[in-house]
Amino acid sequence: MTVTIYDVAREARVSMATVSRVVNGNQNVKPETRDKVNDVIKRLNYRPNAVARGLASKRTTTVGVIIPDISNIYYSQLARGLEDIATMYQYHSIISNSDNDPYKEKEIFNNLLSKQVDGIIFLGGTISEEMKENISNSSVPVVVSGTNGKDDNIASVNIDFRAAAKEVTDHLIQSGAKNFAFVGGYYSKKAQEEVLKGLKEVLNDNHLSLAEENIYHGNETYKDGVKAFKELDFSKIDALLSISDEQAIGIVHSAQDQQINVPEDLQVISFNNTRLVEMVRPQLSSVIQPLYDIGAVGMRLLTKYMKDEEIEDENMILPHRIEYRGTTQ
Repeated sequence: MTVTIYDVAREARVSMATVSRVVNGNQNVKPETRDKVNDVIKRLNYRPNAVARGLASKRTTTVGVIIPDISNIYYSQLARGLEDIATMYQYHSIISNSDNDPYKEKEIFNNLLSKQVDGIIFLGGTISEEMKENISNSSVPVVVSGTNGKDDNIASVNIDFRAAAKEVTDHLIQSGAKNFAFVGGYYSKKAQEEVLKGLKEVLNDNHLSLAEENIYHGNETYKDGVKAFKELDFSKIDALLSISDEQAIGIVHSAQDQQINVPEDLQVISFNNTRLVEMVRPQLSSVIQPLYDIGAVGMRLLTKYMKDEEIEDENMILPHRIEYRGTTQ
């Protein structure tokens, strides 16, 4: 049977309030009483009920984390930064995988609220209109890291994808590229919209354009990169921007299999900069998102909301860098 605070109090011959003070580190307990209660706690192997404590204190020191694809290295690096800051501030996280499914996402969101979490953080992914409404009506603070921006009126942490895309496109044009393609996915719709805007702006400034048939959306996986290569006409493409490292690598390998030289015939750059970019040959050029920092800063922003601290900026833009490696000239 589960040991309760009542059992500890009865064995130690003290009140339940005294046990509660000992468990919560309240110093207003006599040393000998504290030692007696701790001995009983150890002997009975008592574990405080976090939910019950949360109902009393209105805090459970737990946060809900919703991730589109926990197996994707991009999201796992975001989660690592979040988890380190959560531990620093003594919060425990409940991580759930949504598959970027709006229905599943809604179910997870409501389930986390029912567990009395103190806050919720979305790591990447596309936030549906219904979910945005749920967030605005949420009883706990919500932060999004790695996907949405200011126009969604949701607290967020991100990079400036539009500016990054403009820098990348300008570099590729300067190196001789004229025919561009874009390969995106369904997990980070907002980021991709910004990348496309930046790409098209620079192309337009240089009297170039992006053909609709050269835009592909998939699942941001390696296999989907291979599929994208089959569906795009690479006899008319000499530069490609991919939202995902895995997709980009699938494209590079497919190009090599068809004797298309990278980067001489086809330049490729991605927007994740996970560990994968240095594991392929040639090494993948990439916009460097500070993934660990995006997760960490998102969690720190959430702790500020949960602790009612002052918020200077609820939409934080972190600096990015671009590393031109072997897949660009």
